[in-house]
Amino acid sequence: MELSDVIASRRSIRKFREDDISADTVRLLLDAARLAPSGSNLQPARFIVAQSPTAKEALGRCTPYKFIVKASVIFVCCADLTAITTRERRLGGLLQEGAFEGVDIDMNDASITTSAIMDEEAVKAYLSMNVAIAIEHIVLKAVDLGLGSCWLGRFDREKLKEYLALDESIYPVVLLPVGHPDQSPKARPRFALDKFVLKTI
Repeated sequence: MELSDVIASRRSIRKFREDDISADTVRLLLDAARLAPSGSNLQPARFIVAQSPTAKEALGRCTPYKFIVKASVIFVCCADLTAITTRERRLGGLLQEGAFEGVDIDMNDASITTSAIMDEEAVKAYLSMNVAIAIEHIVLKAVDLGLGSCWLGRFDREKLKEYLALDESIYPVVLLPVGHPDQSPKARPRFALDKFVLKTI
């Protein structure tokens, strides 16, 4: 499918057929996430793949959106908070690989090149933003494979972390059920393009 068609046909799917998807398909979805860009190449996205009925039922108890248990797979999409500690090393690797070679960058202005000190919430927000990019890669690849998905940000994070026995360094960002659609939602209304563009300067 052409990328423009994938983007145009994507819908939030909340009704799934109770059909399995293959391990190869799950791997394709995760590989799409793996190839997503991330700031300073931190690659903070981490995934837990829930496919067993027991696991899906348990995750269903962590959110009001009970429909997720019928999805073929639920990806628990997380940020590894320790990734921020590798930033200097990752940047060094990018420099070594020539990522900035021939690129017009002013590294002499300390006010804009000195790494800002981020508090815990800012780190979570920054890394979550990077995880979101990886999630959308899964979402679009799912459409390409004839599957559907739905972003879910409303869940009991502490209950989820307890069930999955997650370390404090692993921060759950989104639950993403993926499976065979059992509905064909119409496109939701979207603003006109001129509402998105504040100004052209």
